[in-house]
Amino acid sequence: MPHRPQRTIRRDARCSGVGFFHNRDATVRFRPAPAGHGVAFLRIDLPGAGPIPALIEHAVERHRRTALARDGVAVEMVEHVLAALAGLRIDNCLVELDAIEPPGLDGSALPYVEALLEAGIVEQDRPRALFVVEETVVVESVEEGGRIIVEPSEESELHLEYSLDYGADSPIPPQRFAIEVAPEIFAREVAPARTFVLETEVAALRAAGYGQRTTARDLLVFRADGTLIDNVLRSPDECARHKLLDCIGDFALLGCDVRGRFRAERSGHRLNRELVRRLRNPDLAAGRRPIRRAA
Repeated sequence: MPHRPQRTIRRDARCSGVGFFHNRDATVRFRPAPAGHGVAFLRIDLPGAGPIPALIEHAVERHRRTALARDGVAVEMVEHVLAALAGLRIDNCLVELDAIEPPGLDGSALPYVEALLEAGIVEQDRPRALFVVEETVVVESVEEGGRIIVEPSEESELHLEYSLDYGADSPIPPQRFAIEVAPEIFAREVAPARTFVLETEVAALRAAGYGQRTTARDLLVFRADGTLIDNVLRSPDECARHKLLDCIGDFALLGCDVRGRFRAERSGHRLNRELVRRLRNPDLAAGRRPIRRAA
C-alpha cells in the first residue's frame, strides 16, 4: 500500500436507529473534516463535551464492544462506525452522536457504508501516514483462547484473515475468511456481515440491561441446533466476516494505514485492542520495534 492522499466525505451523512446496549434512540452524523484531523467522536447531547479522537490512547474497557473516553465523556460500540470509515479509507471525519452509542441498525456496517458512499468521498492535499510491519508480533489471550499474528508483507494492500472455531459444542461451525482490504471489496464482502449472539446468552445480556429494544431480526441469534431465530445468513461464513469487520474497526485505532499480514484466531475486541497498543508502543514488544513509520 503506497502513500495515498488523505480522504474525507463531500457532505454530511447520517443514520438513525436504536442503540444495542443502552436502548436509546440515536442518530450519528458524519461531517467532513480537514486534512490531518483524523476521525473523532463528538457527543452533541452533552453541552461542553469535546471531541474524542479515535485512537487507542482513548480506548476504555467495556464488555463485548469497543469504547472511547476523554475528560469523563464516553462513546461506546464504535467499532462498526470505525470499520465503515476505515474500510472506505475515509481518514478525516467528525462523527457527531446524540447518545452514548451509535444506532445498531441491522448489526452490520452496511447502512453506514451506504450513507457515506451517498455523501461522496473526496481526496485531500496531504498524504496518509503509513506504518510498515517489519517483525512478527504475536498477542494471545488464555482467557478468550484467541491469538493474533502480525507479519511483514511485500503486498501493497493490508491482508486480514480471521479463523473462528468455538469448539465441537458450539452451534456456530468453524469458518475462515480472508481479504485484501480495499474499499470496493470491503463494501461488498465485509460491511454486510452482522453481529451474532447465542440464544443461551440473550437472557444474561438482557438481565444486564442490554438489548431491551433489540430483536432477533436486528442481528443473528443462533439456537443450540445452529439455526437462526427470525433471520437468515447473508453468507455461510458471515460470523467470521463480522469478526473480521470488528478487527478492521478496532485496528483503525492505530490512526494510520498499515502494511502487513494479520491473522486473527478467535480474537475479540479486548485482544484486538491489546494488539493495537503493542503496535502503537513498540517498547511493549520486549524491546523490539515491530513497526516503522514510512517516510
